[in-house]
Amino acid sequence: MAEAQVPAPAATPGPLRSALHCGLPLNDELRSLALWALRATTVDERLRRTRALGERPHDCEPALLLPDPGDVPGRPPRPLLVPPGSLAQRSVGTREGRGALLHALAHIEFNAIGLALDHAWRFAGLPEQYYRDWIGVALEEAEHFELLRARLADAGFDYGDFPAHDGLWDMALRTADDVLARMAVVPRTLEARGLDASPAVREKFASIGDLQSAQVIDVILRDEVGHVAVGSRWFKYLCEQRGLDPLAEQVALARRHGAPRPAARMNLAARRAAGFSEAELRALGELSAL
Repeated sequence: MAEAQVPAPAATPGPLRSALHCGLPLNDELRSLALWALRATTVDERLRRTRALGERPHDCEPALLLPDPGDVPGRPPRPLLVPPGSLAQRSVGTREGRGALLHALAHIEFNAIGLALDHAWRFAGLPEQYYRDWIGVALEEAEHFELLRARLADAGFDYGDFPAHDGLWDMALRTADDVLARMAVVPRTLEARGLDASPAVREKFASIGDLQSAQVIDVILRDEVGHVAVGSRWFKYLCEQRGLDPLAEQVALARRHGAPRPAARMNLAARRAAGFSEAELRALGELSAL
């Protein structure tokens, strides 16, 4: 008896609208495009290449190689990457403190562009919609980065003016050999923690009268719910394909890869909207209390 096929998650609206025509099988074209954008070695070139993924027609210049070229991700010369514990703590009420917070958020979003592109490039053999979903997420992450960069400019700074850490990419490396672990640990753990943190970050900006930055956080939270939901859909799809229990697997993979525990105060409404079940939220609440 033939093994039943698990249907892929339904297509979601997004900016990547039509098929490409670069002479490769479609999924390899999508993966190759993501790799091309990921290898950019300057901030502006990463943004340019990412935006190009949503444009039509495409000139197909990136239809290159899919094996790991050894230079992923491309690294801009700035910011200086340092251990997380060495980052200075500054009051958000000062110019430097507001700039440092905006810079930290911009760094998260810049890394999120790379993570979404890496989700798309690194893992072969998935349905076409998987690649389209993550390229679409990369496009939105680029928009978030540019919103925060504009707020940085308003404070008199640019991206790269403060040091940053590489914790997000470190977790990507830990999960580079398994797409199920990647979905569990990056979108459903690290990015979900961003949902939890957003209300407090918004309040910090509002408390100093920076309502424009607070509104940027509103936009980012709205979109990040959708990004975590993409991770949830593909995580559950992969669990079903492999005959695994999503709740048990989520907890086991987070522990196995050393992912941080959930925040003590989870943003339950955002997590529910992003695809977390009530059973998962109860289990995560127990983990956060340990």
